[in-house]
Parts: sequence; structure tokens; C-alpha cells
Amino acid sequence: MNGGAFDEVAVRLGPDFDCHAPDLPGHGAREQDEPSFTRCVEVVAEIIDRLDHPILVGWSMGATVAWQYLARHGTAGLAALVTIDMSPRLLPDKHWAFGLSGQSADAVLSTSSKFELQWRHVVNSILRNMYAPGSALAAGDEKMQARLLRQNTATLRPMWDKLVSLDERSTIAGIDIPYLVCAGEHSQLYDPGVAHWIAQQAPMAEVQMFPNSGHSPHLEEPEAFCNAIRRFAMSRKSWRKTAETDQKKTMTR
Repeated sequence: MNGGAFDEVAVRLGPDFDCHAPDLPGHGAREQDEPSFTRCVEVVAEIIDRLDHPILVGWSMGATVAWQYLARHGTAGLAALVTIDMSPRLLPDKHWAFGLSGQSADAVLSTSSKFELQWRHVVNSILRNMYAPGSALAAGDEKMQARLLRQNTATLRPMWDKLVSLDERSTIAGIDIPYLVCAGEHSQLYDPGVAHWIAQQAPMAEVQMFPNSGHSPHLEEPEAFCNAIRRFAMSRKSWRKTAETDQKKTMTR
């Protein structure tokens, strides 16, 4: 994807929110940039460093980029975190049931070769799985289909290969800022249980389920998603004010 996937969210949130939705390396306007998670984290860090404790939002692969940012830079530069329908480990095994739904580890790994050989077929599969079963968006989202078909598969493949090799479970427990874990109740990619697993690991996390969504609540239920962001942003402000007051009390004792 590219940053355009959040255009409607930015419009709906309105002038009260200063939204930044960059194209990540290997995608959109940064297609020629090095397609690596290291470079993705650098792009995100450059934006965060210019802002005053923003809320970082990551959807799908973007959630992994967010977790990798936290693993490398910590939480000090952020006010809060939001992730949307993503698992910290895509490959399932006998100890981990929250990888890609309904797929064996071998099936997940075999997807890589299809990126360059069967990209149009892969795009159709992505569109089917992006939304809740039976969603009209799956069949009629021509804009999203065109966005996917424009992608350079030579740059997407190394990103996918790296994505399926990662395991960010150990990162989750160290997230010590307010964290909203979003998921669609009808996701075809991840069991909703993974959102609750994340919330059990991260000390300040809460789960927000979207009853009419699959993998893409911000596209399927944009107003409900924006309302959740508004509510979360207000609660984050309250938390930060309390934390700053407690810090002052500690410093003056």
C-alpha cells in the first residue's frame, strides 16, 4: 500500500488532527527507495522527530513497522500507539495459533514466489481478504485494485520475505504508553484473538473491535474508526496530564 490508504481517515478527522501518512520505502512515491524495514523505520523516525509526541498508527505491515520503531527507538517520542489488524508473528507453529489464518507455515512461505509470477492473481486475493466476507468493497474497490497493480513486485518481494521472518512478540510487553489494538471481527487474515493476546501483554493496551469489518476497519467503517481515534486521543491527553502531574509531585518531594 501507500499513504493514500489513510486519505479518508485524515479528511474525516478534520482540522483537530494533524495527520501524516507517508509512503513507505518500496511503495508509492518511495518505490525507488531501499525496500527494507530498516529504511521504513528511518522514514517514520524522521517524521516523529519533527512532531511533539504524536500518536503512531500502523495498519497491517505498518503495524510491524511501528513495532520495529519501538524496538529500536523506544516509546519516549510518542504519546500513544494504534495498530490495526496485525499479528506480531505471521508464521504459525504448534505454540503460536495467531499467525495468518488458515495457513500453514509452508503455505505462507510459498506466497513469496507468486509476487512476481502471479501478481494480478495475488492482487485479487488481497482484495478478497482485505474486507469482511461478502463485502461490496471486495468486488468494487477499483481504486484500491489500481493502487495494488501499480506496485513494483521486485521491491515488494523482499519486504514480504522479511515480514514473514519477523517475530515481534517480545516487543509487545515493553510498550509502556497507551495502546489501542484495533481489529475487525470478521478479519479473514488474523484471528481476532490476536488483538486480545496483544492487550494481555502490553500493560496499557485496550482492544477496539469493529463488528462490521475485516482486515481494514479504517476503510470499512471509517466513521466508527475515526470516532475510536478521537476517543482514544482524548483519553491519551488525560493520561499524559496525569502522568505529568505525578512527575512534578515526585520531583518536588
